[in-house]
Amino acid sequence: MLLAFSIVFFVLAKFAWPTILTSLKEREDHITNSLKKAEEAANSLAGLEEKGKAIIAAAQAEQMRMVKDTKQMNDKMIAEAKQQAQEEAQQIIANAREQIAKEKAQAIAEIRSEVASLSIGMAEKILRKELENKKAQEQYIERLLKENVSASWITENYPYDTQKPC
Repeated sequence: MLLAFSIVFFVLAKFAWPTILTSLKEREDHITNSLKKAEEAANSLAGLEEKGKAIIAAAQAEQMRMVKDTKQMNDKMIAEAKQQAQEEAQQIIANAREQIAKEKAQAIAEIRSEVASLSIGMAEKILRKELENKKAQEQYIERLLKENVSASWITENYPYDTQKPC
């Protein structure tokens, strides 16, 4: 039996053992290479994670900048709209004031025209009546003034002296 074991050991040592050792060495090299590749992949993945985080941070910063720009543009548009509305309101007010001034001037001109025609009418009536008495003439003028126009308005705008003859 020892002889059979020695022969089998010798044959295995001569032919099988180098093949087994070569297979084990190849297996070890394959496992080592696989571990190196796994470590490189893990490092690459960590680098990609960092790049992804940097890209996300940059996108968030860009988003914040865009939101800020949009808000500034919105505020600017609102301010411009307010300014335009204020200018339009000022223009409307100025036009209204101008129209009021024109209408006032027209009304004053009409009143002056009416006062002039009333004055001419009163003067005609006075001359027709031919009053001899100065006091009766003054009374007649006062009565006509009360009938046609408020005497106080005329005295404010056209003062006259009742003591002087017309």
